[in-house]
Amino acid sequence: MTDLPLKARCHCGATQFEVTQAPTELTDCNCSFCSRRGALYAYYRPAQFRLTTARDRVSTYQWGHYLGQHHHCAVCGCPTYSEFPSFDSGEPDFDDPRISINARLLVDFAWDQLPVRKNDGKAY
Repeated sequence: MTDLPLKARCHCGATQFEVTQAPTELTDCNCSFCSRRGALYAYYRPAQFRLTTARDRVSTYQWGHYLGQHHHCAVCGCPTYSEFPSFDSGEPDFDDPRISINARLLVDFAWDQLPVRKNDGKAY
């Protein structure tokens, strides 16, 4: 049994966060940005996510249409989490935001045991 909330941290520990439930699957995206980051993503609603360290330890990168905010540790550079509108309908829904976390940062969690869904981000 996994203790909840699940805690996560970057390499240096300057950026830490937690989620209220364990992921059941992960996403591996092959777009130009995600493939360079090397993260495996799990998705949450904002109420399920909590940044537990100072926001000034987090740097943000945006590109393209600026729909998402990609966050990384300002100290060690690890990709940590991203904030996006939901795309469940195929269009951005800013009233239904999502947070994707880098599941590789979860502490004492066997993320490598979860199924991985491939996302063809190159097609977007």
